[in-house]
Amino acid sequence: MLRSIAVSALSGLTNMTPLSMLRFGAIAALATGLAVGGAGAQAGSRPDAEDDVAGRVPAVTARAIGELGRTLAVGDIVFIRIGAYPFRKVAEATGSWTNHVGIVLDVSGKEPVIGESRFPFSGATTLSRFVARSAGGRVAVMRLPAPLTSAQRAGIIAAAAQREHVFYDSGFDIHSHRQFCSRYVREVLQQGAGVDVGEVENFQTLLARAPQADVGFWRVWYFGSIPWQRETVTPASVLNSPGLITVFDGVVV
Repeated sequence: MLRSIAVSALSGLTNMTPLSMLRFGAIAALATGLAVGGAGAQAGSRPDAEDDVAGRVPAVTARAIGELGRTLAVGDIVFIRIGAYPFRKVAEATGSWTNHVGIVLDVSGKEPVIGESRFPFSGATTLSRFVARSAGGRVAVMRLPAPLTSAQRAGIIAAAAQREHVFYDSGFDIHSHRQFCSRYVREVLQQGAGVDVGEVENFQTLLARAPQADVGFWRVWYFGSIPWQRETVTPASVLNSPGLITVFDGVVV
């Protein structure tokens, strides 16, 4: 899949403007970073383990992946920090350590299964593979304040199944036909459990309260013109949703 995307993109390079070339490079970095993260998950390594932001964790005890897995329930929200450059820019723009989020879909097997929107398309993976992509092993797990009913748990699984194999939206538009991670989690919980998480906001509001954001990067990302009125939802806003209960916040080893 990555090879076909690369071939298709390369075929149009001759007609690219300088801004298009820069964004192509950023997207290539995104794809490469995620591919490396996936390889790291298979090898059991931690990508970008020296990420300084990932290292700023609360004073908590590290936990083994198997121990963490036994505490999870369907509907739990799992946050990580992917080390690829564009994802670090997402974290920077939202003033948070996290830049990727998934949701627990199944806990009946050997280890929990996490649903996520990822590049190139949405799907599910095991907890160990999901958190192995996190820089420095940084992980947080949040839970809805009220226990889910069996109908809500079934609804979450069904909502996730409807969103399988949807292409990743690198434009982060909550109204597009594609998906990105925080939108995926928000909509799965909305449809499946009738619960809202995260805050829908436009880019103008988001970047106005983020003086640390690299606006130049986002101008390049959007071909020279940031879509200021485009609405989105971020992993940070999902993490900071009122009422969520912290199940775990620290480092997985």
